[in-house]
Amino acid sequence: MKDKTSINRKSNTGAVERETKVHDREGDIMAIATRDVVSIPPSKSIKDTAKVMMEHEFRRLPIADPGSGKLLGIVTVMDILDFFGGGKKFNIIEKKYEDNFLAAINEPVKEIMTRDLTTLSNKASIGETIDVMLANQLGAIPLVDGDGKLAGIVTERDIALSLAGVAGKDIVQDYMSPKVFTTTPGTPLESACKIMVRNGLRRIPIVGGEADISKAAKKLLGILTSTDVIRFLNAKELFDNLNSNLASDVLEKTKISDIMAKDPITVEPTMTVGDLCELFSEKNIGGVPVVKDNDVIGIITERDILNAVKRY
Repeated sequence: MKDKTSINRKSNTGAVERETKVHDREGDIMAIATRDVVSIPPSKSIKDTAKVMMEHEFRRLPIADPGSGKLLGIVTVMDILDFFGGGKKFNIIEKKYEDNFLAAINEPVKEIMTRDLTTLSNKASIGETIDVMLANQLGAIPLVDGDGKLAGIVTERDIALSLAGVAGKDIVQDYMSPKVFTTTPGTPLESACKIMVRNGLRRIPIVGGEADISKAAKKLLGILTSTDVIRFLNAKELFDNLNSNLASDVLEKTKISDIMAKDPITVEPTMTVGDLCELFSEKNIGGVPVVKDNDVIGIITERDILNAVKRY
């Protein structure tokens, strides 16, 4: 499980391997990977990239050269959140386009994609893939063949749901994160994006609604996910209601309460991992707040399930 020989960076995917029958054999990771991968060219606009993500319900898209098919990078919902006000990629809006939101979202996606890409060979094992994902905090890994062409993609969700039975009888409280980043419904969208990007969060519970601050910090009112932000970026109403081209009109005036899910799915700490995975699969979600006596006491995600599987 610890052998990392099949890890490739974009810069060395052309390394020559000795051809043997053993080397030609695919690794067991390909049994659960997606082979028919949707990829996009580097010239596609950020706005159109977000549209493709929503159409397919993807959280990431590989970027491939349309001629050679070679992998150039990957763009994730977190890259778009970074662009949307969360991090350094916001400079495209703020500086390059001087706050012109409509111009910035038509920038080619290559400007925000991740180039320094961790990949695995299509000969990799499931165990090796789990190790690499957890060590690098990755939600997905592209799989490439000997020529550096995209052969598939595997996500932490693919592995977690495929192997959940291994840890199926364990309970949520053993793997949940008790440290929960939260915010309030009046938080501007830009500030929420910053919280999520800086802390590597794909979802953030929204709390409040109590006069007693100590109780308000635990009472769940909703949840904001990275997908909610991407959906908002695609909403026709967003463009219909713009008073100007300024990004500040979108990012500062839009409050979390405008786009958050107001009836979030929650689980109790005693739920089994097996039941949790069934819930994730049924509802097509990747994480939920853990609630006890109406208080948020933790959050559990697909990555936590991956850690549960690794123990076995």
